[in-house]
Amino acid sequence: MKERTSMKYLKKVDPQIDKLIKQEKKRQETTLMMIPSENIASEAVQEAVGSCLGNKYAEGYPNRRYYQGQEFVDQIENIAIERAKEAFDVAEVNVQPLSGSPANLAVYFGLIKPGDKIVGLDLAHGGHLTHGAKVSAVGHFFKPESYILGKNGKMDYDLIEKLVKRVKPKIIVAGITAYSLKLNWKRFAEIADSVGAYLMADIAHLAGLVAAGVYPSPAPYVHVITTTTHKTLRGPRGAMIMTTRKGLKKDPDLAKKIKKAVFPGLQGGPHMNAIAGIAIALKEAKTARFKKVCQQVVDNCKVLAEELKKMDYNVVSGGTETHLALIDLSNKKVIGNLAAEALERAGIVLNRNSVPFDQNPPFYPSGIRLGTPGLTSRGMKIAQMKKVAKFMDRVISDVARIKEEKGITLQQEKKKVFRKEIINKSKEVKAVRKEVAALCKKFPVIKEY
Repeated sequence: MKERTSMKYLKKVDPQIDKLIKQEKKRQETTLMMIPSENIASEAVQEAVGSCLGNKYAEGYPNRRYYQGQEFVDQIENIAIERAKEAFDVAEVNVQPLSGSPANLAVYFGLIKPGDKIVGLDLAHGGHLTHGAKVSAVGHFFKPESYILGKNGKMDYDLIEKLVKRVKPKIIVAGITAYSLKLNWKRFAEIADSVGAYLMADIAHLAGLVAAGVYPSPAPYVHVITTTTHKTLRGPRGAMIMTTRKGLKKDPDLAKKIKKAVFPGLQGGPHMNAIAGIAIALKEAKTARFKKVCQQVVDNCKVLAEELKKMDYNVVSGGTETHLALIDLSNKKVIGNLAAEALERAGIVLNRNSVPFDQNPPFYPSGIRLGTPGLTSRGMKIAQMKKVAKFMDRVISDVARIKEEKGITLQQEKKKVFRKEIINKSKEVKAVRKEVAALCKKFPVIKEY
């Protein structure tokens, strides 16, 4: 990973932060990035984010700002909007939301009133906090109800339809953060239309795949689309809210309502450096290479999941059609915490995660969630996925063996001191760490696109 020239003053001005950034840079270069919501932004995107645009305050919208000096940032924002409209085939786009959660909240505050009902996927079944979790702001201002997966780990649309017809929500959220199969946008639309509800697709995890044409687009079926820009889209940390033609047909003022909810409703001035980065990512998303990489992301994840299944791992939903997979470790007799911490020590970075119908609490879940965007951006393909699956199995199997030999109970496993003791004793953790470092050297972090 080539050092950026824009970093040349950092060591002189703040050596403490400079050292930590360099340590993080080395960590990324020498470990396998497998958290599904992480990816590697191109050098061009990072240059834009670190540019002088961060100095500019641009409260308002293009040609309707509240400050002077907007000639060039107006053009940048308009370019981002037009590129997003083309990439996702939508009527209107707002590129100002600071992140995914504020984007979702802006839709709710723009289209419905406090106390109105929302239906979304349950957090433990692969949804997001903002899809209706009672601990989020959504639960404080609105009345959320959640749908869950079937016992087979797949969407049960008949069950969703029954819930929707009983609850009669104003908004239905179709979106995922830990569900690995394709969503049936048409079926969701039929359900939403039957009760006159707005249908919002949250494609934060899927945006790059949708733009590349390797995952079905929700645009013909939903009224609003929200997304982050830093996951499979491989852009900066930011978000967008898109209004579809179907949305404008339902409500001609839909985009205007969302605009007002973003600003002045929830935000002040937008981050113009991030918006420039979004524009660049959207240009990159049109390239043949981007489309090829996104297809490889999906292919890699499918192979990784299948290899783990061969090793007797329970892949939730039976497999994957996206960039992520959710693994239930119940049969391996370890909780997600022990597995994720041991794998991190071995240089494999993913996250613990609840699984549908989990018998364990959210902080000590039964599963782990993994993804392939970061690995694929480094150039890894099928052969490397098979190798990574073996790495994972060696580590998890070894810590499970040590746990059993030591007679460590589930309650003890929940304590970090016992997990640390198990990991320290594992020879496989140390061995795999060396092999991961060697693999990472063969596939350096790619910054150009």
